[in-house]
Amino acid sequence: MKLPIYMDCHATTPTDPRVVAAMLPFFTEHFGNAASRTHSFGWAAEAAVESARAQVAALLGAEAREIVFTSGATESNALALRGGAHAARERGDHLVTTTIEHKAVLDTVARLEREGFRVTRVPVRTDGIVEVERIAAALEPGTILVSVMAANNEIGTLQPLAALGVLLRERDVLFHTDAAQAVGKIPLDVEVLGVDLLSFSAHKLYGPKGIGALYVRRRGSRVRLEPIVDGGGQERGLRSGTLNVPGIVGLGAACALAQAEMPVEMQRLRDLRDRLLAGIQARVEAMQVNGSLRERLPGNLNLSFAGVQGEGLLMMMNDVAVSPGAACDSANAEPSHVSRAIGLPEDLARSSLRFGLGRFNDVEEVDYVIEKVATAVRRLRAESPLFATESSREKA
Repeated sequence: MKLPIYMDCHATTPTDPRVVAAMLPFFTEHFGNAASRTHSFGWAAEAAVESARAQVAALLGAEAREIVFTSGATESNALALRGGAHAARERGDHLVTTTIEHKAVLDTVARLEREGFRVTRVPVRTDGIVEVERIAAALEPGTILVSVMAANNEIGTLQPLAALGVLLRERDVLFHTDAAQAVGKIPLDVEVLGVDLLSFSAHKLYGPKGIGALYVRRRGSRVRLEPIVDGGGQERGLRSGTLNVPGIVGLGAACALAQAEMPVEMQRLRDLRDRLLAGIQARVEAMQVNGSLRERLPGNLNLSFAGVQGEGLLMMMNDVAVSPGAACDSANAEPSHVSRAIGLPEDLARSSLRFGLGRFNDVEEVDYVIEKVATAVRRLRAESPLFATESSREKA
């Protein structure tokens, strides 16, 4: 076993060596511009892009022509939300989302508010799941778009996308999902789910950083978007700019690997996650799981430990890479909007850790982390008069 151990796969994943191998020729040997239609270098690049487009589409149950390449999920979210809202403005000005979306969605809808759109942010239950009935109640005659994430980046909870898809198709409302944390980790079929727009990034599924995609429905009722980047007209005019051919090839390869290995990998990660949880539960009292354990990403675990500070835990686990479980980012010490949305008390929010298990973690690493967490929590609690007082009250 090598140290340090990486268990922060919701932040990013290591690029799979097989993905790197697929990309390398497109930096030096096949370096052409995919828009160069007059020579073999451009033809080779274009062929690689279209092959990758088909690989991405296959993972999502989409058609290749419905995949638009972007720089990542943040840009895909912006194109879906801003492009979709402005294109549909003649039909209404109302958007609906949830209180636990990623900042890439929340900040974009806040900008749309400043541009004159109205936004309803629907609360979630304490287990982190939004109720379909609450989304239905938020809809108005002027509602043009609903955005609900597939899986939460902090607590890993899965949202009822298929049920929402049925509701929103009946109401003729555009349905977008930020699936950055879900693509490649759980099955997602855009036809089964009924989504019109789906965003994701390669680096969350063992691909390279700086590349992502947006699924844009073209079958049946075709989705119209206004582009947010103008220029050379690449990607059917929806996203101008010279295509990142090596990145696109890497995204395609990552999607193909995920599709082939997902059934086995899902169960393997679920088993590792459950082993991690059971091991910590057996050694640490006064801890809780944040978010639904049943409707959850296989590799996600978000735990709060009463009587300790998350920062202290992280410092004592300097050979294990995990994230504060309820901070918007590692530079922000304040409890996140997600922890507030599920009603997590501030002390528990500050004491939480997020574990993101991935493709390259194994049982030996999990067992090491169990002991590391238990030792750190016991030591910090021994130094905390507050926890000693609370523990005495509980026993009394």
